Amino acid sequence: MAEHIDQTALDEAVTFTSELIRIDTTNRGGGEGTEREAAEYVAERLSAVGVEPHLLEKAPGRTNVVARIPGSDPSADALLVHGHLDVVPAEPADWSVHPFSGEIRDGVVWGRGAIDMKNADAMVLALARAWARAGVPPRRDIVLAFTADEEDSADYGSGFLADHHPGLFEGCTEGISESGAFTFHAGQGLRLYPVAAGERGTGWLKLSARGKAGHGSKVNRDNAVSRLAAAVARIGDHEWPQRLTPTVRAALTELAAVHGLPRPDLDAPGFDAGKLLAELGPAAALVEPTVRNSANPTMLEAGYKVNVIPGSATAFVDGRMLPGGEEEFHRTLDALTGPDVDWEFHHREVALEAPVDSPTYGVLREALEHFDPDSHVVPFCMSGGTDAKQFSRLGIAGYGFTPLKLPEGFDYQALFHGVDERVPVEALHFGTRVLDRALRAL
Repeated sequence: MAEHIDQTALDEAVTFTSELIRIDTTNRGGGEGTEREAAEYVAERLSAVGVEPHLLEKAPGRTNVVARIPGSDPSADALLVHGHLDVVPAEPADWSVHPFSGEIRDGVVWGRGAIDMKNADAMVLALARAWARAGVPPRRDIVLAFTADEEDSADYGSGFLADHHPGLFEGCTEGISESGAFTFHAGQGLRLYPVAAGERGTGWLKLSARGKAGHGSKVNRDNAVSRLAAAVARIGDHEWPQRLTPTVRAALTELAAVHGLPRPDLDAPGFDAGKLLAELGPAAALVEPTVRNSANPTMLEAGYKVNVIPGSATAFVDGRMLPGGEEEFHRTLDALTGPDVDWEFHHREVALEAPVDSPTYGVLREALEHFDPDSHVVPFCMSGGTDAKQFSRLGIAGYGFTPLKLPEGFDYQALFHGVDERVPVEALHFGTRVLDRALRAL
């Protein structure tokens, strides 16, 4: 397949990353945020090459951009390529550079969103413009979606689009987005590219305990704080049982092969994924969070004065459920909270799986291996979630595929929501080329 990526496209991928970072799209949750300026930036650059953008808002300032690039095969299913415009907060005092400077220094673009995920937005935007300049369409219709609010509930972003504008995604059967296809250095010169083919479900929980209010100096056997604290401690200490989903099974099998280990018998009685993970070295980190459900206490709220026992107490827990693990999750939380603490979903989204034996996964693998032939592409399940959850309501199967070739020692995963977030210029060039090859072949 001939490459149609010119130097202009590579330069634009870098420039767009930097300039999008300079637009502060901080999402503080609870509806507090604005993506409007970034959405207008994207829309202007699409319009300039004849791609018609639709700007859509559920609330003022919470702006999404959707556009469709017609493919050469009108009988083919459409492909969704999506990325979010919002970012998590960043405290300038903690950073080496200002987090919204978009500074380009020593071949690296710095700032909040450099990894999560204005880099991907920029590469896709540069690609769309390159295709338009060259007059080279993709094989199938590609729907571009640049969304708001992914870093909170997605209510103003992909959830709003899926529920209120499904017609814009007509024909889309598969989607491509964030958190996969980055270089993972697994030691001894081994380079992996994990492509996401699953996500754990989101179960953010609110725990509530009620008791008898009273003076802090008096005996109180009906203390809401004590009841809640005991439940939170039980949840934090709980060891969740192993559960191997199809994506995780594929990941374990392929990682074992890459490391020269015997093919594991995942169905053997008493198979312990932990023992296999111990043999995989650094690569175990790709799988370890997704061999079981999880629930981590994150917030506590109770009381207003040290000598007053409050009548109620509240906690929040970040729960994650593997595909097929929802019933176990419910049953376990009922047992751990006990009769004195109620729990409910504060926010919930489904778990996802996409096939790793599909032609689409094969194309993604080939594109990466074409530009880094000595590497190994492996599937994995994300421990967290993306906008693919909301778009799955439209029957769209999602893959995590934001290709970046990263140098050894560059801790990609630690930079998600971390300090000094940054991306190498050469990684953006690599990613733009890989995306071009993959998206035009799909």
